[in-house]
Amino acid sequence: MAAMTELASTAAYTVADLHAMPDDGRRRELIDGMLFVSPAPGWPHQEMALTLYTLLRAACPPEMHVLAAPFAVTTSPVDEVQPDVLVARFADLTRANLPIAPVMAAEVASHSTRLHDRNTKKAHYERLGVSSYWLLDPDGPGALEVLELGDDGRYRTVAEAVGDETVELARPFPVSLSPARLLEGLHRPG
Repeated sequence: MAAMTELASTAAYTVADLHAMPDDGRRRELIDGMLFVSPAPGWPHQEMALTLYTLLRAACPPEMHVLAAPFAVTTSPVDEVQPDVLVARFADLTRANLPIAPVMAAEVASHSTRLHDRNTKKAHYERLGVSSYWLLDPDGPGALEVLELGDDGRYRTVAEAVGDETVELARPFPVSLSPARLLEGLHRPG
């Protein structure tokens, strides 16, 4: 399995540099000018991310919007990330990107992104003020951890589920889900 690559440079990359790079199927993101490149995700990752997108889209109120990667959250000239799934206020979106923090960002772990999602991206979303950050794992029975910003500006875990366990979430809007349900499409019917 290909690993995430962090490209070192003496100078910070910019969003303009990022947009000038070739479109070769790899996800490229910038955090504080540091370039992170990851390979195209596998089926379990995509199954979980896109099923989550579908469930959230069905429950989304009209003043918000749900989007799936690739879609850029570009908050500075040296910061552009693409959450696997995001929820934003409809009024905050532009045709090109989301120029401010989303209301919710979700990342589905893969072997190449697991540590990046739990550390670098978590810290980035926390600094941006993303109210709710969801970490999903398609391995085994599937897992979900929901983190929300506390009054101190730090994430705290507010819900967890494994396999068939269901969580009832109020943010960013009411929704009920289980990790196993997000992975149902991996199994042949019957």
